[in-house]
This record gives sequence, structure tokens and C-alpha cells, in this order.
Amino acid sequence: MSKDAEIVESKVLWRPDSKTVTQMDRFRARVNRHFGLQLANYDQLYQWSVENYPEFWAEVWRFCGITSSTMYEEVVDVTKKTSDVPEWFKGSRLNYAENILQHKDQDKVAIYAAREGEEAIVKVTFGELRRDVAHFTTAMRKMGINTGDRVVGYLPNGVYAVEAMLAAASIGAIWSSTSPDFGVNGVLDRFSQIQPKLIFSVAAVVYNGKQHDHMEKLQSVVKGLPDLKKVVVIPYVRSRQEIDLSKIPNSVFLEDFLALGKEGDQDPQLEFEQLSFSHPLFIMFSSGTTGSPKCMVHSAGGTLIQHLKEHILHGNMTSSDVIIYYTTTGWMMWNWLISSLAVGSSVVLYDGSPLIPTPNVLWNLVDQLGITIFGTGAKWLSVLEERNLRPANTHSLHSLHTILSTGSPLKPQSYDYVYNCIKTNVLLGSISGGTDIVSCFMGQNWTVPVFRGEIQARNLGMAVQAWSPEGKPVWGESGELVCLKPVPCQPTHFWNDENGSKYHKAYFSTFPGVWAHGDYCKINPQSGGIVMLGRSDGTLNPNGVRFGSSEIYNIVEAFEEVSDSLCVPQYNSDGEERVILFLKMAHAQVFSPNLVGRIRASIRVALSARHVPALILETKDIPYTISGKKVEVAVKQVIAGKEVRQRGAFSNPDSLDLYKNLPELQNF
Repeated sequence: MSKDAEIVESKVLWRPDSKTVTQMDRFRARVNRHFGLQLANYDQLYQWSVENYPEFWAEVWRFCGITSSTMYEEVVDVTKKTSDVPEWFKGSRLNYAENILQHKDQDKVAIYAAREGEEAIVKVTFGELRRDVAHFTTAMRKMGINTGDRVVGYLPNGVYAVEAMLAAASIGAIWSSTSPDFGVNGVLDRFSQIQPKLIFSVAAVVYNGKQHDHMEKLQSVVKGLPDLKKVVVIPYVRSRQEIDLSKIPNSVFLEDFLALGKEGDQDPQLEFEQLSFSHPLFIMFSSGTTGSPKCMVHSAGGTLIQHLKEHILHGNMTSSDVIIYYTTTGWMMWNWLISSLAVGSSVVLYDGSPLIPTPNVLWNLVDQLGITIFGTGAKWLSVLEERNLRPANTHSLHSLHTILSTGSPLKPQSYDYVYNCIKTNVLLGSISGGTDIVSCFMGQNWTVPVFRGEIQARNLGMAVQAWSPEGKPVWGESGELVCLKPVPCQPTHFWNDENGSKYHKAYFSTFPGVWAHGDYCKINPQSGGIVMLGRSDGTLNPNGVRFGSSEIYNIVEAFEEVSDSLCVPQYNSDGEERVILFLKMAHAQVFSPNLVGRIRASIRVALSARHVPALILETKDIPYTISGKKVEVAVKQVIAGKEVRQRGAFSNPDSLDLYKNLPELQNF
């Protein structure tokens, strides 16, 4: 059987219910009505959306009910290429926070906030959220925060982060955040580039059953941010009496900061600055594992319309949904999660380890709160599988209709695990995009089947293809993920990139005028599904055979002896390449020649003899970013004798030292 045939015959694990009329179905019917078309299925709707993208995005605006004070004059100039970064919805005036906070039932719970080790769950209604954001906003204005100023959070995933972000957005200030697990260097690598005026932080956090002091790190961060006018400290985990602010200049407790916004006994009115569609909302950062993080500026309108499209059309989300995504404030999935408030759904925030006090802590929340949409990283699902957890046997999960996974490619065996051990009749949506677009190119879809090992479909309006190095589309083969048409969610610019050279180098240097995302993928021409194959800067090319590292991981990590793996290229002085595979052994398992032989044989059978790594070695640990992404490029640098300076971007930076001066890698 050929590799392509193997993909086509992937097993169907879930099918849409033909009796269910989804939001996507309603949208397709609306498009047919408005344009006199007869689009019969998702594939036809998708083709229409990328070929007629101005009309498509105008329909999304209307269908998703975007609130604006001034309507647009033009959706987009179709003569502009993606690399021109065209202006979208010209002439419109709106506010992101206004769209988030407008739910008609102000007594409905907007946020449930849970914390490791705490039984009590904080509940905040839409009305309370709106009131609290008004206090934050008024205090910010009184201290001199204006449209365009940067406000940052060094915060855990909790209510305060949401309130501070929405307050900044209501003024038109630009929000950026990192999570408390970032070290001082990692924070300063990011925030020092954008000169914030105001920072929100906590005094301490709890993770893995331990309390971690945050004040010393905060003190060092503040020293490195000379433009700060105020430091707001939240007595999270600790009481005010336990916290000493004396060493941090211009610092104040949250309660005292919010008192600035109080006017007698009356709650202040919340005013929303009406801003252009392209006005900056977020500054997001690349992982920064090999250099200074890129500062990507995302627009309020672009973020809003893209997230609403994904939540409402692709996620079939309504105001009756309760969604959790296990994330930190330093990962784009946090921003994506908060936007679901615009649909009127309830958002569940969780701060802490997903494995403490038991690995069932998040499944307990599903049953307790009636969670309908559960999002996590692919790595966490692998951890549950390794621990042989079977939530289907221990929990009801009655309310759950969708499980989402991202962060890294979801392995085929993880699909099996979800359907066998978690829930049989759930939509498993592997979703993929990135911080670069603060959203997804492809993902969950209620109108097409779930095939084992495949992302369901390319998302509406995202003209995605896989291209060969020569710039030709390839189907059923590995290629570079490109996007051929402009989209409103691309960054408007990079911060501190006056002539746009960093921006253009990042996305448009591979194929001029065409967005190349830096991912390697394969699109199945029969199912329309996509298999992600890893970062293209981690593409392997020994003996002229190009393939993605995930093709190896999918085979190797199916071995019960292997807990994790890392596949990287090594080059000699003549520019020749060989592939090195590192294995991290599962608990109580032993690295052996027999295992190496079996892995080599499996790769040879499943792929080809030329895919077999030149060397297979054991390692004690594998480097990951703080947001849970495996880092191949940094290891490639280390084995080439180069120093990796941006160690603050890693959750386990000491693991890099395991790859230095390995005797097995000499003499190549």
C-alpha cells in the first residue's frame, strides 16, 4: 500500500449527525440565498470563501453580529497581496471589549475561575464583569493610560487578567501578557521591546502543590522596564499583610489602584473608545527560542472577526456553551478563549497543574460545571494515556460535545485514546494555526467527519495549500504550509520594525508575496483533512528526502517503551545531513539495542529506508517551550556547537545541556 493510499483509508472516528442543523449549515444557506448559489456542502462553501473573500468576510461580519458605531465603506482592496498587509473594513469604528461584554443576560455567569488546591470556584456574571472592567478602566484613565499605550500582565490564568485586558481594550490601550512561570529574562526579552506604562502582577502562585514567590522576579522585571508609571500587585495566594511592596517603586495593591476609579458610592460608567478595525489590540510574541521574540501586533477587528468565525461557524458555539481551554496567559489560546465571551458562552479559567491533586482535576470540572467544550495541548493527552487514565470509566462527561487539541501535532494513537478512553461520541478537533495569526488555519468542523490522525478541514477564508520548494501545490505529499489570500487576522505590523523588513522576512521570504507559515503539512485530496508534520525549520532532508519530524514521532511514540522523542538534523563541514533521533524512555523502561532495532524496522516499513535515522540515542529530557511546544531548532544549534541565549523561553532550559559535546555526534 502506498503512503497516500494509507492516508485515504484512515479510519472515520466521528461523523456529523445528519439531523443536526449547525451554524455552518445556516451560514451556507444564507450565502446561497444572498448570492443565488447552490453550495451543497462544506467543501463548496470553503472554495467560495477563498475565491470570494471580500464577500465572505462581509457575510461573517453580519452573521456573527459584530457591533460597531460606524459601518465600513470597503471590506478590503482585492488588488493588494497578503504581503501588502491590506486594510480591512475601512471606515468602520468599533471596540473589542464592547463586543465581548454585550451579552443581553447580564445575570448569566461569564467566568468560572478555579485554582489548584482550592475547592471554591469563583463565579463572575456578565454584569459583574462589566462593572469590574469599568473600575479598572476608570483607574487606568486617571493614572494617564491613553489609546495606544501598552498595558501588560505578568499574571496567572484568572479573572484579574481578563478584567485588566478588557479595560485596556476599552480605552484602546494595547495589551500583552506573560504567565508567572516565565523567568525574568524571558519576560524582559518581551516586555522591554514594547515599553509598557502599567504592569499587573501577582505576589505568588501555586503550582504542583507548592507556593512560589513572585515578588523577587517582579522586582527584577520592574527594574528592566524604565517606562513603567505604575506596578499593580494582586494579593493572589497571599494576603496583603504578607507582601512587602517597599522594594518596588510606584507599586500599589490592586484594591488601592481600583479606588482611583471610585466616585462616591456609584459604579463608574463603562465607556468604549470607538476605534478603527485595524487599531492594535494585542502584542503577541513568538517563542523566542533562537533569538529575540518577534513582537506581532494584532488588530482589534481582525482578532474579533476571526475568533467569532472560529467559535460560531467552526465550533458551532452558542450562549449555552461552557468552554475551558487549559492554557496560560502567555499562550495565544488564552486570547482565543476569552473571545468566546462575545458569543455569550461561559468561560472556565483554571490556574495550576492539571495533574494536582489528581490527574482528573480538569475532568472533575467538566462534570461539576457542565463543560461542553474542552481544550488542551496534545502533550497533556499523551500524559494521560501514559498514566492509563480512563475518564470514560470514572466520569459522566455527559455535557461534553467537543475536545480540542493544539500546541503540537496530535498523534494518531491519541485519537484512539480519546475515543476509546474519554468519550466515544465527541468531536475531537485537532486545530492548528499560531501566534502569528492569533487563531487557526484549520481545525474543528461540525459538518465533516473526523478521520484518525487528521485535522478535519481548512477553515473558511483561509486559502491554505501545501507547496513544494519550487512553489507548486502538492496534494497527498509533504509541503510548506502557505496562505494565498489576505486574511484580517494577520499582524498589522511588528513592533519596532519601521520599514517592515522583519515582518517580510518572517513570512514572505520563502515565496515572494505569499504567506509561508513555517509549518510542514500534508493535505489529503480525498478527505480534505490535514496532517501537520512539524515546523519547516525542523524539516529533515537526508539524502534528498524531505520529511517532517512528526512523521517520525508518530511511529516512535507508539512504542510503549518511549515516553517522548526528538528528531533533529546534524550537518558536517561539507553540508551533508544526517538525522539523529533522541528517545526519552518511559518510566521503568530500558533503552536497548533491541528497541533501537525495532524502531528502525518500523520506520523503514511505515516510511522508507531513507527515513531511518542515522543514529538513535537515549536522552533524559527533551526541551519544551513554556507553552508546551517541543523545540527542535535549539537542539540543532546545540549539537552544532552554538550557544542558545534565549533560555528564558524554555520550561526546562537545563535540558539543553544534555545535548552538548555528545561523543556519539563527533567525527561526522
